[in-house]
Amino acid sequence: MKPNPVTWAVRSSVRFWRHRAVFKGLPEASSVNVGRWFSASTGRGVSVMEDILARVVVPLPSYETRDKSPPPPESTSLEFMNFYRGLEKESKVDFLSKLSQECGVDHKTVSELAGKLLDTLRRDQATMLQAEDRLRYSLTPRYKQLFIHVSRVEGGVKFLVDLRADLLEILTSKASDSPHIRDLNSALKSLLSEWFSVGLLRLERITWQSPCEVLQKISQCEAVHPIRNWTDLKHRVGPYRRCYAFTHAAMPGEPLVVLHVALTEDISDNIQSIVREFTTLDAEEDINKINSAIFYSISSTQAGLQGVELGNYLIKRVVRELQSEFPHMAQFSSLSPIPGFSSWLQGLLSQHRKEGRGADLLSEQEWREVEQAIDSNPGTPAADSLRKLIATGEWTRSDKLCHALEPVLMRLCAWYLYGEKRRGLALNPVANFHLQNGATMWRINWRADTSPRGVANSCGIMVNYRYFLNETSTNRALYLQNKVVAASEQVLGLVSQFQKNSKL
Repeated sequence: MKPNPVTWAVRSSVRFWRHRAVFKGLPEASSVNVGRWFSASTGRGVSVMEDILARVVVPLPSYETRDKSPPPPESTSLEFMNFYRGLEKESKVDFLSKLSQECGVDHKTVSELAGKLLDTLRRDQATMLQAEDRLRYSLTPRYKQLFIHVSRVEGGVKFLVDLRADLLEILTSKASDSPHIRDLNSALKSLLSEWFSVGLLRLERITWQSPCEVLQKISQCEAVHPIRNWTDLKHRVGPYRRCYAFTHAAMPGEPLVVLHVALTEDISDNIQSIVREFTTLDAEEDINKINSAIFYSISSTQAGLQGVELGNYLIKRVVRELQSEFPHMAQFSSLSPIPGFSSWLQGLLSQHRKEGRGADLLSEQEWREVEQAIDSNPGTPAADSLRKLIATGEWTRSDKLCHALEPVLMRLCAWYLYGEKRRGLALNPVANFHLQNGATMWRINWRADTSPRGVANSCGIMVNYRYFLNETSTNRALYLQNKVVAASEQVLGLVSQFQKNSKL
């Protein structure tokens, strides 16, 4: 049905004024085309989005001129960036869908070249290799060339990182299930992985003298143990603490991934001693009290770099940095949260309750101790009461319950970390991260995080992943290739107890 002429005119006018501001900051080179752009965009059947794509996404140069074609003017990249930034959230989904579908690979050309490649298999190798190269070049989507040009203007790399964050949100929220959107995300991730390779990153130590804007971003991005105020942040970059970040020349003032380290005498078994108990800010570090480096928080600041390996390289670089500062230091360990353990446990209790196997997880003696400690209504199954207590965290208020549940929760947690898998790798994302780095699952710690968040996420339990530097390469290979988890006797002992007491 054709739109009413008056309604159409009003909509066109709205589009004009809405996007007029987009071009105010553009170089003069592009301003001469603005009138023509609006004239074209207000024609029937031609949308603003289609017009902008036709202008900024240039055709892929021919194979013969691929290295000789001049790049488009910088104003084209700025035009694309400003237009996209001016879109509302829903319009961004539509625009990225159009970009991915209409500016991708020329499938007809690819099919023709694939057929020609098959014909060259019976000819000389040089001919075949050239046919392969032509096919490879034709598989380059046009929007990839656009991204490369955008990356070369000021602020372009940061723009693309944020654009990928939008793509990930679209895919996660299922705002679009288009395979073209997934291909667009993969292509952009591949480019970002090249641009953010470890050789192009700079390691910076964050101190109280760092720029205020950087400190503010460090505070805002702390995802593991939230920073309460400026005084808290000052302590976390003060004596017996270190804070490091990877930065990139194309994104000045933007920390990419941040690692907080505590310098301690022994390997810490609780987070309270790290984020709650501080020395005075003017204290002098006693090198004799620094034997261990505890990695207690690692946070990514850029959602668009998800899947681009940065954290594992950051830990390795920081280890080298600390060894240079403290040559005698030999103990490197994380003190890690266990997100998802409480929800996994509640699901396990519910499953056993439905299947009539509620008694399998605890021994008879343990159930009796729990029942004696639980003040539940008569006739309420102990498994239901226990599940409710874990969901609310109320059990932590009772010393009797804490004592009764410690052996139970410790062995269940050990199994969750060591035995629960997805595609052969650890189900817990933090465990999978450290194990892929070659760490050893070294010690599980009871009441290691007594904050409401720690109790809600992991029943207050935390785990040390120990980095034995002469074993990390072997551990990493065994884990990735053979799905073998390197674990200490304490962890394996708890796993053995679980297998003995539970019937999964």
